[in-house]
Amino acid sequence: MSFKDLKERNVGTQEYVLMDIEEYPKTGWQQFTQVVKRSLSLELFKGLGITFKIMKGVLVNNETHNTLYPIEKLPISPRYRAVHKLLGLLESGNNRCIGCGLCEKICIAKCIRMDTKIDENSRKEVMEYTINLGRCIFCGYCAEVCPELAIVHGGRYENASEQREHFVLKDDLLTPFDQLAQQVEYDGFGAISPDADKKIKKTPLAY
Repeated sequence: MSFKDLKERNVGTQEYVLMDIEEYPKTGWQQFTQVVKRSLSLELFKGLGITFKIMKGVLVNNETHNTLYPIEKLPISPRYRAVHKLLGLLESGNNRCIGCGLCEKICIAKCIRMDTKIDENSRKEVMEYTINLGRCIFCGYCAEVCPELAIVHGGRYENASEQREHFVLKDDLLTPFDQLAQQVEYDGFGAISPDADKKIKKTPLAY
């Protein structure tokens, strides 16, 4: 059905199927008669037959439709906004974060805190980068605004805890140095689209 047909549809011309619904019993005798009638018609055993058929498929034929969590986990979307992650440079092992502070400024939940300093090469170095997941609403603005694609949303979503201090992420945000070889370009929320080069207009300025 097109959108035009949906707006101009006439409810009176629709072909509805009317269900044959019996009247509800009003007296005790009518209720007793209904129970006896349904019992003799084997409706109860029909329902139990369906239940035992499903149980047999699960127990004998292993035809379960459930996920055995946490042993089995359902795949999540590549653009799912889960716990943040800071990526590193494969060439040098340094963090991609340049300490511009855009993520801290755009954060509407005020959960990102950054501490920077100027190193011996007159470049800004990030000393501490923390995210309070207890305040974060996972809007994804920090990943969108990052010019270096340093902060992204990873696939880690199991962050339940009984203590508030456990929600403040510090060192576990950073990509370990010994795992940089396994790091791949993240295609999740905040990453560059595959056709980004075609969309970027060539600048007339010469560098």
